[in-house]
Amino acid sequence: MSDRPISIHGDVSDLPTSRDGPASLAWWGNVGFMATEGTAFLLAGGSYLYLMVASPSWPPKGFAPPELLWGVVFTAGLLLSEIPNSWLIKKAKARDERAVRIGIIIMTAVAFLLFVPRALEFTVLGLRWDENAYGSVLWMLMILHTVHLVTDWGDTLVLALWLHTHEVGDRQFADVEDNGNYWRFVELSWLPIYALVYWAPRMT
Repeated sequence: MSDRPISIHGDVSDLPTSRDGPASLAWWGNVGFMATEGTAFLLAGGSYLYLMVASPSWPPKGFAPPELLWGVVFTAGLLLSEIPNSWLIKKAKARDERAVRIGIIIMTAVAFLLFVPRALEFTVLGLRWDENAYGSVLWMLMILHTVHLVTDWGDTLVLALWLHTHEVGDRQFADVEDNGNYWRFVELSWLPIYALVYWAPRMT
C-alpha cells in the first residue's frame, strides 16, 4: 500500500474560467429577469384588456386611437434591428473580437436612433395620462416598454465602452450574447403592446 497521499480534488486547471449559454449562471439570471419583466408586461396588458371590456366604448367618447405613423416606423425599425443583433450574437459565439466590437457599436447606435420615433409616438397618443383610465393604461404600457428600451440601450452602451477599453475574454463574449438575447425580449414584448395601443381601439 502506497504512503502517497490521495487527493480528493481533481485537476481543474484546464477548465474554462467562464461559460456561455445555459451552462452560465448569468444566462439563467438573464432568463429569470426576462421572465419577471414578462410577467409585468402580461399584468399591464391584462389591465388594458380588462378596462377595454368593462368600458361602454373604447377609447372613451371624444378620444381617438393614436395615429399609426410613428408606431409603424418604430415597430419596423425595432424588427429590422434584429438583423445586426443576430449577426452580433453569431460573432460573439464565434469569439470574433473585431466583429463583436464593431457590432456592439452598431447596436448602440441603432437602439439610440429608435428613441426618435418612440419620442414622437408619445406626441400622438392624443391625451394625457391623468385624463381617464384609457389614458392611464395607454401611458403605462408605453412608459413600461420605453423603460426597457432605454435600460437595454444603457447596458449596450456600457458594454461597448468596456469592449473598446479592456481586453476581451470569454466572459465578455458571453455578456454580448446575453445582451443580444435581452434585446430580442425588448423586440418581442413590444409586438403585443403595439397591437393593444394601436389596433385594439380600432377593432372595438
